[in-house]
Amino acid sequence: MLTDSHCHLASHRFSPDEIPEILSRARASQVIQMISLATRLDDIDVNLTLASHPEIHTCIGIHPCDVHQAPDDAVSQIAKHVTDPRVCGIGETGLDYYHASPEGWTDADFRKRQQRFLHEHFELAAQAKLNLVIHTRDLEGSASFEDALAIYQEYHQRTRAVFHCFIGPWENANRVLALGGIVSFGGVATFKSAHEVRATAKQCPAGHFMIETDSPYLAPEPNRGKRNEPSFVRHTAAALATLRGESLEELALHTQEVANQFFRLRPKID
Repeated sequence: MLTDSHCHLASHRFSPDEIPEILSRARASQVIQMISLATRLDDIDVNLTLASHPEIHTCIGIHPCDVHQAPDDAVSQIAKHVTDPRVCGIGETGLDYYHASPEGWTDADFRKRQQRFLHEHFELAAQAKLNLVIHTRDLEGSASFEDALAIYQEYHQRTRAVFHCFIGPWENANRVLALGGIVSFGGVATFKSAHEVRATAKQCPAGHFMIETDSPYLAPEPNRGKRNEPSFVRHTAAALATLRGESLEELALHTQEVANQFFRLRPKID
């Protein structure tokens, strides 16, 4: 049984009418749990509605690419929902130094706002006794990872973080693990050209990572280039199991256990 630990089912690329079919295909691929993440205030309610399905849980947060459009009190508005039983974590939040800064913003000011929001998400997660989902991305180098890790260092004794869609070297993954955090591998880890992340996934100890789709983005082989969806996490699981010398059942078991613990999920469905 598999868990897709990171997807965006409220994305405009998924029609609400499609959700039953998407869930049916997920079940057929033995994907029994999905974490759908909000990235803006205006998609929190949609994600909460989706999480009325027993297979779906949700995290709530402001994506770093959207902080310029969010009000200054956005995290306070998110806080109103943390006691909802459908909410299992805070995020997607983080730092994105890949995309160009919005019009009217300098890189320095936009990054400063992202960092402020990340601090506020961490504080909310700690107070709510929930864990945090972090996005980092750079055009070159690893500045967003370094800055996010430094902020995590300030909070790691109060909450845990997952660095999702991890594509970095083992040395950086190990630094996350040293703080009590975890990493998550997505479709990129199935690309034969992605040598660094494949080496990281091979070395990462069982019990310290999850698997994800990040759908509708980054579909794994053999569906690369297509719209991603939760059922495709099985391809990532199978590829990583082969890479690590495990059976699919073994990898499914320990990644599901990590997801259950990290997101404090309610009992799994039949």
